[in-house]
Amino acid sequence: MSFTAESGTAFATVSRFLAAVAARDAVAAGACFAPGATYANMPHPPVVGPAGVAGLLSPILNRSERVRWDLVSASYTADRAWLERVDRFWIDGREYAIECNGVAEIDPAAGLITAFRDYVDLATWRERLGDVLTASPEPGAGAGG
Repeated sequence: MSFTAESGTAFATVSRFLAAVAARDAVAAGACFAPGATYANMPHPPVVGPAGVAGLLSPILNRSERVRWDLVSASYTADRAWLERVDRFWIDGREYAIECNGVAEIDPAAGLITAFRDYVDLATWRERLGDVLTASPEPGAGAGG
């Protein structure tokens, strides 16, 4: 992949966000967003700002032993990134994966995300995940994970 200086900023900003997600650090993920930025898991209404993003991501990041969002394909411009992904979460030693498409709008001068829209088949995600986010962790699950 080659980048111009402009698209390189979008790539670096998105990479910082993905690294925070992989580290299961919702606060660091939120810090990648501008104060008035929005994050929408479509078709749900968006959350606003770094604290809103952290609040949206915290439940699943905290419940997971491991998280990895794999990029299948990506395209970057100076102020936008299109991300085809498979989002993977390991909960109680089991992997849950869902195919996603995300669009991130970037403020290149600030190096912050100003809008993020994720598109996912919610029926498929709910079918795969079930009630795992509301269930108590299984004793010893994920140990050594």
